[in-house]
Amino acid sequence: MVPVLDEAVERISSLPGIGERSALRLALWMLRQPKENIKLLGNAILDLVEQVKYCSECNMISEHDKCPICQDLRRDKSTICVVESIRDVMSIEQTGEYNGVYHLLGGVISPIDGIGPDDLSIPKLVERASDDQVKEVILAISKGMEGETTSYYINKVLSPTGVKVSAIARGVGFGDDLEYTDPMTLGMSIKNRVNFNR
Repeated sequence: MVPVLDEAVERISSLPGIGERSALRLALWMLRQPKENIKLLGNAILDLVEQVKYCSECNMISEHDKCPICQDLRRDKSTICVVESIRDVMSIEQTGEYNGVYHLLGGVISPIDGIGPDDLSIPKLVERASDDQVKEVILAISKGMEGETTSYYINKVLSPTGVKVSAIARGVGFGDDLEYTDPMTLGMSIKNRVNFNR
């Protein structure tokens, strides 16, 4: 093959879910597009990595120090919804059932993958929950083994703060990822959340 095509295929196939054959198909597709369209795509990717940062408050992506949700004065700052990822925030926002703020962990505790509590943003959550303004922390974490372990750990470390800890209701099945749950079920799960220490 042409060395520059080989390089493009190698870079594209490094993306998650893209194998070498798909990468080759995409590279060849790009060659058939107007150069201006591909330049716009390249610029959008560069802007993404250069301009997007993580919110200093909740770890959500933002173009500023604080994300739009944390900056929004209409949001209920007394309720923090704890999620694993940015996609979870997007899924919950789509329901229209939640008006509090978020805290992104950046994953779940998974000893088998070498991820412990110190690898997640749990200390920052404890710091936020210690603020007198915060009344409730909702755990909206996947219900698999790692998610349950993470939820129990967070409940334990939040205990000294005296804040109420709740979990989304059973509408989301065991092992389900929030991003794949339909908005109505997810919305009802948040609305009908239960005390974590049930």
